[in-house]
Amino acid sequence: MSSNNKSTNKSTQARIKHLTKVLTEHNRRYYLEDSPTIPDSDYDALFRELKTLEEHNPSLAVANSPTKRVGGEALKQFSPSQHRQRLLSLDNVFSQDELADFWQRADNRLTDSVQQWVAEPKFDGLAVNLLYENGKFIQGATRGDGEIGEDITLNLKTIDSIPLLFSKSKSTWPKSIEVRGEVVMPKKGFEVLNKKQDKLGEKRFANPRNAAAGSLRQLDSSITAKRPLEFYAYGIGECIGDFGGETHFSVMAQLSNLGFKVSEWVREISDFAGLQDYYNELLASRASLPYDIDGIVYKVNDLSQQEVLGFVSRAPRFAVAYKFPAQEVSTLLQGVDFQVGRTGALTPVARLEPVFVGGVTVSNATLHNMDEVNRKDVRIGDRVIVRRAGDVIPEVVSVILDYRRKNAKKIKLPDVCPVCGSEVIKEEGLAVARCSGGLFCGAQLKGALKHFVSRRAFRIDGLGDKWIDQLVDSGLIKTPADIFVLKKEDLLKLPRMGEKSADNLLQAIYDAREIDFARFIYALGIREVGIATASHLAEHFLNLAALQQADLEQLQAVDEVGEVVARFVLDYFSDNQQSGWLDNLSKVGIIIKKVVAKGENITSPFSGKTVVLTGDLKFLTREEAASKLENLGAKVTSSVSKKTDLLIAGEKAGSKLKKAEQLGVTVMDSQAFQGVLESLA
Repeated sequence: MSSNNKSTNKSTQARIKHLTKVLTEHNRRYYLEDSPTIPDSDYDALFRELKTLEEHNPSLAVANSPTKRVGGEALKQFSPSQHRQRLLSLDNVFSQDELADFWQRADNRLTDSVQQWVAEPKFDGLAVNLLYENGKFIQGATRGDGEIGEDITLNLKTIDSIPLLFSKSKSTWPKSIEVRGEVVMPKKGFEVLNKKQDKLGEKRFANPRNAAAGSLRQLDSSITAKRPLEFYAYGIGECIGDFGGETHFSVMAQLSNLGFKVSEWVREISDFAGLQDYYNELLASRASLPYDIDGIVYKVNDLSQQEVLGFVSRAPRFAVAYKFPAQEVSTLLQGVDFQVGRTGALTPVARLEPVFVGGVTVSNATLHNMDEVNRKDVRIGDRVIVRRAGDVIPEVVSVILDYRRKNAKKIKLPDVCPVCGSEVIKEEGLAVARCSGGLFCGAQLKGALKHFVSRRAFRIDGLGDKWIDQLVDSGLIKTPADIFVLKKEDLLKLPRMGEKSADNLLQAIYDAREIDFARFIYALGIREVGIATASHLAEHFLNLAALQQADLEQLQAVDEVGEVVARFVLDYFSDNQQSGWLDNLSKVGIIIKKVVAKGENITSPFSGKTVVLTGDLKFLTREEAASKLENLGAKVTSSVSKKTDLLIAGEKAGSKLKKAEQLGVTVMDSQAFQGVLESLA
């Protein structure tokens, strides 16, 4: 062997040992302590590197390699529980090509090709094994190392979605069966739990998966009982007795019949194109699901083919996990800037080493406010975990303290506004610091104007953020009223503004002069006054003069208006600068539509009905539709229930439509809704 080869072998062997040590430590933190210090994407990258090195250098692989193990050892605080059939992990793929390779390998090992697959979400929770004898829940355990887990029976019994006794008749019960599935914490429940942790001054949970795992590993089951946990079944282990069916899909149907929750996304798919279509569909719906998922599990549907394919050391050959783009990754925090919003709030923004997360490349992420910066102890130069879920603004979740540099620099709140130089004020007890410059601050002025023309306010189509920036910078607009006196020659002075664009924009401005009172109030940008509060104020006072003259007591008499919001409204109308804005608007021809009080002489097809809106209505925003329905005597709610009389469904209607159909609620499509409104006009 040449010296170069020896050197390469030593280097490879050292890397394998290092990766083995690092991954073993991360396994301990993840599986035993429920407190991982790196995101899954970083772990997956290290794991794949080790697996590749071992495949190319099998003689250098170590006996205790994490690639040969499933999960982690059982905690000593709990009694060990032996699974009757091994509960293994899944191998991962990260691309369509890798999925195609997996498909081909499965086909090659079978005499007959795979005829059908089953696709289902890959839950991001804690895998558990439930043992039932004669239909009764006997014992439950964590995955552990795949053979021996932790006995957490008492804790699992507190979860309402785990049946203690099968719901079907005894004639359908197998003598003994292991039901496999995932315990998850729904997103809403996770948010509520962390708020409780904050109030108690206790450590927040990093994500729903850790919260679920930590909740199940409580030595006091009464604590587990207070946590919002759910169980979803995804398969079975050992089964003694007839369970019916010859496919995985039929097994899932039978589990549902016995009283288990099964994902509504479980589907049979017959071709490769269908697998990719399912991936695209579920990925697009990921953010709207009530629980976290990190990918898709594809399984050969035919149980006899599953048996032929068998297992490798840590995973089945008949199933694979196709991982989604990571929602959490780690990267370097290179610096921090402070952005000024329309209400003067200063938001610290992390400038990051660009990183691919949630399907896009991200170089900026919010740090929310200085209280959050201090709570997380974020410093410039740190390696941080960044999260991006759906269309949510990327945020810095936490710091990887193991990688903290000695020269990491603490983040300080500036004394003066970075835009206008005015003093920065942080009121005692409030998390947000604000620029004291008001509308003299260019950032606040631009923010206020962008809010003023937004779709829930005056909705001036074509007047986007970039045009507002240019109009303010050029001195053409200084107040909202200036928008309504813009001339074509003014607009043509702007870069890349053509004649047709100018004409279209001027027409949109003209069309926006007439506006509902609620949208007008919202457009003013009063702190804490959203569209719902604006609607309540409009319905209560009916006109601008009455609202301007209202005192604190009169304002607090309005539905959902407390003392804090009432004082913000009072402060707005007592501010000379804001009063000047209103005076100018009255001079440029703004028409505020008369408000019809709710319930006043209303006779319509919607009178007295409880209505839910879902999907994209196209011709109206959701808020506009809700306002029209309420003015026609309807009660608009956000969720479908047995009390719902009507669901109005636009394009891309999702779970609300499915629930309405299940409950037998009347459904009206957006086109029919538009027709009814036009007939009532």
